[in-house]
Amino acid sequence: MPELLPFEEALKAIEDGASQLVASEAIPLMDSLNRIAAQDICAQQAVPAFDNSAMDGYAFCIEDWQSDKCFPVSQRIPAGYAPERLTPNTCARIFTGANIPTGANIVVMQEEADVSKQGVRFPFSKSNSPKQGDNIRPKGQDIQLGQTVLAKGTKITPMHIGLLSSLGLTELKVFKPLRVGILTTGDELVPAGHPLQKGQIYNSNGPMLMALVRHSGYVVANCLHAEDTSEATEKAITELLQCSDVILSSGGVSVGEEDHVKSILQKLGSVHLWKIAIKPGKPLVHATLSGIPFLGLPGNPSSTLVTYHWFARRLLAKSAGQSLTCDRPYPVVAGFSREKTIKRDEFIRVAIGDDGLAYAHPQQSSGALLAACESQGYLHIKAHSNVEYGNHYDFYPFTGF
Repeated sequence: MPELLPFEEALKAIEDGASQLVASEAIPLMDSLNRIAAQDICAQQAVPAFDNSAMDGYAFCIEDWQSDKCFPVSQRIPAGYAPERLTPNTCARIFTGANIPTGANIVVMQEEADVSKQGVRFPFSKSNSPKQGDNIRPKGQDIQLGQTVLAKGTKITPMHIGLLSSLGLTELKVFKPLRVGILTTGDELVPAGHPLQKGQIYNSNGPMLMALVRHSGYVVANCLHAEDTSEATEKAITELLQCSDVILSSGGVSVGEEDHVKSILQKLGSVHLWKIAIKPGKPLVHATLSGIPFLGLPGNPSSTLVTYHWFARRLLAKSAGQSLTCDRPYPVVAGFSREKTIKRDEFIRVAIGDDGLAYAHPQQSSGALLAACESQGYLHIKAHSNVEYGNHYDFYPFTGF
């Protein structure tokens, strides 16, 4: 394999190597938020189920209309009531959402009607004459009978719950939550709440990965920390294999004497790729252990975040049964320049100014997390490219991840 795999090739390799790993279950619709649909849903009825009024007003037959004609009101139709057939040359008082009576084909809003004791006139001019279908929402305007309204692999949002409720559904078949094991490595890492000794730092990657996994809608099966030894690393990975569908790790994947993850992966399974042409985040390893995907992310916090967003997120989504969609960038104009080019695709943390330009955070170190917290997303600078003020570049907002 090449020393540094190009960014796009790495994305494709990890995505192509992933597959659905979870079974399905039927749950109440109201419990399905952020779960992933395990079936296509086709509408068993049209929505709306009948022609209905878009306004409070009057329904009548356009063929009966004349500008000076007075229509007697033959019935009153509130929403939720079944109307009678409209008597010819009459109109019906109708309200928003109410069923259009047979024989009517237009609704005129009440503000445009001239109402008297004798009846209702609709004094339109020739330039503003009423038209058949005005202010009527036709049957199936939103959803046609038999139309696929939810595709298998879709993550359920509040809008989907409203949509499916409009079809009368109370239960939905979804995939069971993906169980993700998390491993952090490094003798220097100490959990928050414990005193720091000289040379030690607090473990931020473990809590961040747990939050990222839960934010994506998956379950953290277990989160372990291993000292920088082969024995401790192998023991932690073996333990995670017992409870996880997918395993993510941070740290221990580079080439140092204290980096043991890659060698343990080679011992326990198959390593598919290692080292990506990306900045930050070059040392990344993808492997399979007893059928369980393993993605080893780099240990520097910003590198962990970037590689989770671009690689782990895709692996987890496909493993969870979720349909993958291409990340959609937005072209933004750079508010800075940089002549230096590098051989890797770079993801610069940027903020969008009031002028609409993208400005690079002054701290782009792979060990700095504050930059991400003070930025709105990534500016993607492709390998061998510089940055020119005023040029457009692809911007990926953090909210898209």
